[in-house]
Parts: sequence; structure tokens; C-alpha cells
Amino acid sequence: MLARLQRFVILAVTLAALGWLVAWTSAGRPVLAVAGALVLAFGYVFILAVEFVLLACLHGRDEAPRAGPLQLLRAWLGECVVAWQVFVWRQPFHAARYPDVPGRPGVRGVVFVHGYVCNRGLWGPWLARCTAEQRPYVAVDLEPVFSDLDIYVPQLETAVARLEQTTGLPPLLVCHSMGGLVARAWLAATPGAAARVQHVITIGSPHRGTWLARLSRTTNSRHMRQASEWITGLAAREPALHTGRFTCFYGHADNIVFPACAATLPGADNRHLPATAHVAMVFHPEVVSEAARWLAASAEAISSGEAEGASSR
Repeated sequence: MLARLQRFVILAVTLAALGWLVAWTSAGRPVLAVAGALVLAFGYVFILAVEFVLLACLHGRDEAPRAGPLQLLRAWLGECVVAWQVFVWRQPFHAARYPDVPGRPGVRGVVFVHGYVCNRGLWGPWLARCTAEQRPYVAVDLEPVFSDLDIYVPQLETAVARLEQTTGLPPLLVCHSMGGLVARAWLAATPGAAARVQHVITIGSPHRGTWLARLSRTTNSRHMRQASEWITGLAAREPALHTGRFTCFYGHADNIVFPACAATLPGADNRHLPATAHVAMVFHPEVVSEAARWLAASAEAISSGEAEGASSR
């Protein structure tokens, strides 16, 4: 559904830009024609700029270090590139490029959980790496796109169960933005779920809500507002020990989840990523390395267990 919607938006914007270009060129105004077409085609960069201005103005007394002008500029430029790659190329046209790999016994898998207005295409570079390394994975598509967050819990349960059954091991969860809240909702709603995952890595997840969500009216965005009834209820019903299973990446240049510490959890391993915007955080080398570290530790533990078993025989 989301891929079709994004393809429709891309087509509409392209036709509008071409129409403007042709109309004003025919009217003898070539400069206006080109300028207007560029604004229509790349208007998203101005929307991103507004988000960065808002996060800078609303930092307040947040515990995260305040991002400087050059750090914000660097993050904005990076996000302009990454947003085009994700929302104009990977998600609309290549969401199914890398099919899920259910795996084989003894090789730990990864469940990828995307965020708001995203699909599994977000994870393209991650899935390519997993495929090359023969790493089992399931990348979920959370749909309906704008529904209640609790609707997604059974979808995550299906993904986790699939890797459990094929590998015999609890998978690693890697979650971006809203996906981190879905992981927490699944842990809170599913008896024994904590023992069924190796670890949970969240990337820019609005664990305490985000100021920006007040500008949207969809059901899941209302859940992600600061101090929303949904977030308050989730915190009340999840066991405190769950947060020890989390590594939470957050950043002072996150243009979607701000103030920055809204993406942290008490008791979790909270890691700050400087000068990195919301979608770009998904591909930050430190995030990729952290996932690789957990998977490598898993492999070492399995090898150690096999060696001990052989020596005992």
C-alpha cells in the first residue's frame, strides 16, 4: 500500500514540475520555469530545513548536547540525500528486492522493524549485507500504514516466531523510529517475549513521544505525541527489566524525534549519534557495528558451546 502511495506522489510531483516547466517556458519566462520546476521537484529539502529549525528552537533543557549550526547543516545535507534514496527510490520501487531469508538451525536471525511512513525498502543496504553474509532475516511491512500501533503487534509476533522456528534461536530486533515502540508494545503484550529476543536495537525511536507528532492527525502519530495516553499506558504495563535488553540510538540532530532524549529509555544502553538526522541514523556505521557486535557475540557463544560439548564427549 505505501509503495503504491509513494509512487503516486512521485508521479504527481513529476507531472506538476514538467507542467510548470513547459507552461512558463512557452510564456517566455525560462528562469521562472526552471526555478519553479526545481522547487516542485525538490521541495522536500525546504520541509526538512523547517524541521531542523524547529528542533534547534525546541531543544530547551534537554540533557543531550545542543547541536551547533555546522552540525545541523551537515545533518540537513545528509538527510536531503538519504531521504531521496529512501522515499523516492528504495521504498516505492525496491521494497521487494530482497525477500526474507528464514534461515537455518543454529544461525541467529534479525527482525527489521521500520518506522512511520516507511516499508521494508528502508532496510535495503542492511538486507543486502545480510544476504551476502547468509544471515537469516525477516523485514516486516507494518500495515495498515496509519493504524493504531497495537495493530502491528501480531505482525511482529509472526516475524519473531518465523525466525525462532527456522533457526532455533531468539532473533536480534533492529527497529527504526516508530518500530521501536512496536517492539516495546509486543514485549509488553506477549507473555515470555523477553526471553524470545536476543536484544533490541532502536534507532531514533520516540520512546517518550516527539513534539513533531502534534502536527499530524493519523492514529499512530497521535500515539507518538509527548505524554500521549498510549505512551503513558505502555510505560505503565511493561516490566522495568525489559529496558535492559535495549540499545537506544538518539541524536541532537534528529529532525523527527525531538527533544533528543525522547529517544532514550531509562535503564537502556543509550548511545548519542552527533550531527546525524533521523533517517540517516539507520545507516550510521556505529549502528551497523552494534548489530554486528551482537550477532558476532552470538556466533562466539554458539561455537563455545559446541566446543564444550565436544570436549565433554
